[in-house]
Amino acid sequence: MPIERFTIAIPDAALDDLARRLEHTRWAEDFANDAWAYGAEAGYLHDLVGYWRSGYDWRRHEAAMNRFAHFRTILDGVPIHFIHERGRGPDPVPLILSHGWPWTFWDWHKVIGPLTDPAAHGGDPADAFDVVVPDLPGFGFSSPLRKPGVDALLTADLWQRLMNDVLGYGRFAAHGGDWGAFVTAQLGHKHANRLIGIHLANGAPLDFFQTGLPGPEEYAPDEAGMHERTVHFFAQGHGYSAIQSTRPQTLAYGLTDSPVGLAAWLVEKRRDWSDCGGDVERCHSKDDLLTSVMIYWLTGTIGTSARYYYEGAQNPWKPSHGGMPVVGTPTGIIRFDNDVCYFPRRIMERHYDIRRWTRVASGGHFAPMEQPKILVEELRAFFRPLRKGY
Repeated sequence: MPIERFTIAIPDAALDDLARRLEHTRWAEDFANDAWAYGAEAGYLHDLVGYWRSGYDWRRHEAAMNRFAHFRTILDGVPIHFIHERGRGPDPVPLILSHGWPWTFWDWHKVIGPLTDPAAHGGDPADAFDVVVPDLPGFGFSSPLRKPGVDALLTADLWQRLMNDVLGYGRFAAHGGDWGAFVTAQLGHKHANRLIGIHLANGAPLDFFQTGLPGPEEYAPDEAGMHERTVHFFAQGHGYSAIQSTRPQTLAYGLTDSPVGLAAWLVEKRRDWSDCGGDVERCHSKDDLLTSVMIYWLTGTIGTSARYYYEGAQNPWKPSHGGMPVVGTPTGIIRFDNDVCYFPRRIMERHYDIRRWTRVASGGHFAPMEQPKILVEELRAFFRPLRKGY
């Protein structure tokens, strides 16, 4: 399949249109919402939008993105954008990194350098990776998506083709978080012969959407409180998923038309899901937050990214084989204790061939943004013994 070099170059007209929309925002009234109990709080949004209008520089961030090598291809009618950075070391291992929602490919930018060039970041060149960072289909620059039925399961098939057929790697490694963890797990299940190993940030069983939450009896004593945290999230913080799994297109009209509406929808998740104690900028600067919003805004992909939930709900996971464990590929899992949900080790060991299990007391849902150094060290350590003969 042909690939082409790609440069991010947003037209001035798109930035001018955004400026006009921000200037003429019709603000919703907000009161008694200092703790964000009703959702995104107006005072913070006003402050963020003020910076968006007067201090934020998209061109600076665009230039930073373009320092990496970007490519685009089309697989089965699905446009795929990806970064492909070659490793600097004696025998780099190919590694594909898969993001989730409301992430973008840019959530990985802090780890690409240390993974591709360990020596330049205080590491061992023998730990180098060739790093591939795609946008999920219908997210960011993997657009416009006009094909229905594209979910995490199909994405795993696309990633296998991207790595094996397009880029020519015989076998490869994979890591992901959020939806990217499901993509990575499906790679390890269906395409095990193509993988040297998979690594997940938190993660869940592949059949989770059919089987539901584990009971409290599945949690070990050292996982105390994690069941309650998980139940609370699915009871109180999962409304976005119900909408995106059932009526994503209705949501898309408003969020594609209003940049402030889009920012509210996305930034609330960054605040709620990060280990920030209610202060989102403890984990994500205004520039980080707005760059993520801008990628969705400028590509017009909030609607197709939301459809990822709908397609997943319409296409329940089915095993590709009867082997046990379900994911027979060597698996590493890193658990961040302050993520929004937590599946117990006892459950995960029934589904995965777990070779490494790491718990981290700090860090939330956005591992490569919140704890990039810890994640880099974890990936190096897990894949080190799997490198021979990959």
